[in-house]
Amino acid sequence: MKRVAYLSRGLIVTLAVALAAQVPLVQAEIVDTQAMSVQSQAEQDRAKVQSFVERANVKERLQAMGVSGLVAKDRVASLSEEEVHALAQRIDSMPAGGALSSTDWILILLVAILVAIAI
Repeated sequence: MKRVAYLSRGLIVTLAVALAAQVPLVQAEIVDTQAMSVQSQAEQDRAKVQSFVERANVKERLQAMGVSGLVAKDRVASLSEEEVHALAQRIDSMPAGGALSSTDWILILLVAILVAIAI
């Protein structure tokens, strides 16, 4: 009977130590404004690119190239922050009148090809 008691106590101590080792440590620190603005800038860029892809003329152009709107949205969602930022900058630099340069067409075709490859 004593042997069972020693084994059960040893098992309880071993389990208690194992569980105590599994407790994650929590660390809190102050977040500066710059870090928060970077996150919000990435979110703004992604929203800008999403709204660009949702425009009627862009949807028509993508569908003419064989890319559906849902696939384009999924591809934009899977882009990295750097790619989204680059696309958002290109969207900002595009002329408002609709006259696209050859570089702009190449960029649009590149995005369409990336979307088509992902299918």
